[in-house]
Amino acid sequence: MKNILWVVLLASSFLSPQTLAKSSVLQQVIAGKQRSAEHKQRDKYRHPQQTLAFFDVKDNMTVVEIWPGEGWYTEILAPYLKDHGKLYAAHFSAEAEQPYFKKNLHEFVEKLKSQPKVYEKVELTVLQPPKFLQIAPEASVDRVLTFRNVHNWMKNDQAAAVFKAMYKALKPGGILGVVEHRNSVLKPQDAQATSGYVSEDYVIALARNAGFEFLDKSEINANSKDTKDYPEGVWTLPPALKLKDKDRKKYLAIGESDRMTIKFIKPR
Repeated sequence: MKNILWVVLLASSFLSPQTLAKSSVLQQVIAGKQRSAEHKQRDKYRHPQQTLAFFDVKDNMTVVEIWPGEGWYTEILAPYLKDHGKLYAAHFSAEAEQPYFKKNLHEFVEKLKSQPKVYEKVELTVLQPPKFLQIAPEASVDRVLTFRNVHNWMKNDQAAAVFKAMYKALKPGGILGVVEHRNSVLKPQDAQATSGYVSEDYVIALARNAGFEFLDKSEINANSKDTKDYPEGVWTLPPALKLKDKDRKKYLAIGESDRMTIKFIKPR
């Protein structure tokens, strides 16, 4: 036990005070009261600290969060970047025809208004292909992050346009971080991703076609229990549980989907 402790202390001694401080700040934000209890319960599946560390998100960066939905990651990114960085939230358009998009945007805006001390510096932009694609000023951001959105763009034949928009917003040397439901390598990829699952190779091809270079991938958000063969696709699993009470315990035991976590770089 003493030997293990000595190794940990020795390893810590090689970390700069700045690195340790920023890690501590992120931990405090993730544990903060601005996050809902419901969202915190999903940390065991979404691993926010490890994921943001893998994407090398620092508190002095300019970051775009793509389609933040109800703001699960916004609750973390907004306070983390507030003092030294900047957060763009590229959400749906208020002009969207689909009621879901309008409702989701309205709820997100109300969320920002509800805690001005946390969210007052968040800048809303619009991502609604094909009309709205400027998620931030060109070549102005350090990181673009998208969590479980690629299948939505594929469904509407918008993925290529969105990847190009993300590439355009990043500075040379900037990083795109992608988390997405991961399809089985044994299954052919449906071009519309109707099951919600997307193959890693497909995502890598989309990124490369937009000009990105593959940087690295991680198993942070992997789930080996996910068999990816459900009657309602990925939405059979939590948190959606689309079958409601049918086989509920079974799907809760599986947990949330198996997810790829990949980062790409915009060449300098």
